[in-house]
Amino acid sequence: MRVLSLTTLFLSLLVSGCGNAQDHWVELEGHRFQVEIADDDMERARGLMFRESMGENRGMLFIHDDQQPLAYWMKNTKIPLDILYFDSERHLVSQQRDVPPCSLGNRCPPYPSREPAIYVLELNAGQAAKLELKDGAALTLGPDIPPAD
Repeated sequence: MRVLSLTTLFLSLLVSGCGNAQDHWVELEGHRFQVEIADDDMERARGLMFRESMGENRGMLFIHDDQQPLAYWMKNTKIPLDILYFDSERHLVSQQRDVPPCSLGNRCPPYPSREPAIYVLELNAGQAAKLELKDGAALTLGPDIPPAD
């Protein structure tokens, strides 16, 4: 009986979408992306490491505690990405496009922001070019994403 109850609980959580990226979205230049949220040190450190692929119109939104100069790297990241940096007003302040995967461990190069940022959006490489992103573009957060402090 206990196994049945645990199985029922597990299935109900799956159906409810608990932890599903489809629950979170951002919009950029009128295009919506389903995103996973990385808003603590552990989630930010892991990021998209070890992923073999990322679905179309998907990404990861990193939310930092403070606005500051940021640099991301591709340690153990297997897919090329566009790394987009946004300030506290959610304006695009820096772009690193078509960043290649890196398997060099701690020797992977950093990809810094030109200006202080608090949000970082990682998308599949080529999305920034496809959207013709220019610095200053506004990022809209879905209603279930709390703004950065």
